[in-house]
Amino acid sequence: MKLDSEHLEILAAIVEQGGLTEGAEALGKSQPSVSRSMALLEARIGLPLFEPGRRPLRPTELGASLARLGSRIHRANKEASLLVQRYRQGLAGRLRVGGSPIFMDGVVASMIAEFQSRHADVQIDQSYGYLNQLEAGLRNGGLDVAILPLHPGQVPPDLEFTPLLSGNNVITCRAGHPLTRTRGITLNHIAPYAWIAPPIDSPLYRDLQRALKSIGQEDFRVNFSGGTLASIQSVLTGSDALTVLPYSVVFLSRRTIPLEALPLKIDHAERQLGILRVSDRQLPPAVRQLTTFLLAECQRLQARMDHDQQITRRRG
Repeated sequence: MKLDSEHLEILAAIVEQGGLTEGAEALGKSQPSVSRSMALLEARIGLPLFEPGRRPLRPTELGASLARLGSRIHRANKEASLLVQRYRQGLAGRLRVGGSPIFMDGVVASMIAEFQSRHADVQIDQSYGYLNQLEAGLRNGGLDVAILPLHPGQVPPDLEFTPLLSGNNVITCRAGHPLTRTRGITLNHIAPYAWIAPPIDSPLYRDLQRALKSIGQEDFRVNFSGGTLASIQSVLTGSDALTVLPYSVVFLSRRTIPLEALPLKIDHAERQLGILRVSDRQLPPAVRQLTTFLLAECQRLQARMDHDQQITRRRG
């Protein structure tokens, strides 16, 4: 026997409110329509829902049991409606986010943690990749958005790019490194030190080559390569090695890891960290919430970094 769930919700309201009139008012319905619904429900089950001749209305044992089920249905419907509303507003749902490893771990992860502290019902599935893998993931539907550094000329015509942070690479070392006490750093100052190289398929590896070439050091000695950001940071802090990292990664690392950016101008690619997505695809509404949040966080971070770099240049 299949019962109309709406009829059970109406029954629950009548029992909870103590009468047909009160139940109808609570539901925003007319009393005649509520009475018809109860008559249809009784006809369907073939048994009375209320004890006859009792005022105020008193449900039968079956009526009371069905009313309890009706209350559960009502709560479930309210919960479902709220879930749909929150999903439409971008306050709930699942996002599949891919990104370049150094930036995801060094910059974006802490922002996502703050985002989820405010949007606990948004689940984020994160993966790593570089441009080719991320483009493929976006096009085949495996990713909703990708976060990576790009030059405007690299953006394919079927994809849309929202810049977040300007690109700026720096030579990085541990705090207390001998070079941090050297004024007017030149090639001769940095020549004795070994280098940490990012993974060879990373754009940052090419950035390292370009940066060193720009200061006249094309032949450089690498003593560690291919690691994650965490391993690069560990080797940096435990040695006198140098590396090239995005300044935003160095700046945010200082909260927990003592790193320094040397005041030495180097050449770097004109890229911006940003959000890449398919232009004409309908995305989960939470993408809008995440994009708005990251834009605001990166604007604040950019202002802090600009101020810090002014101080660093004066020190150099």
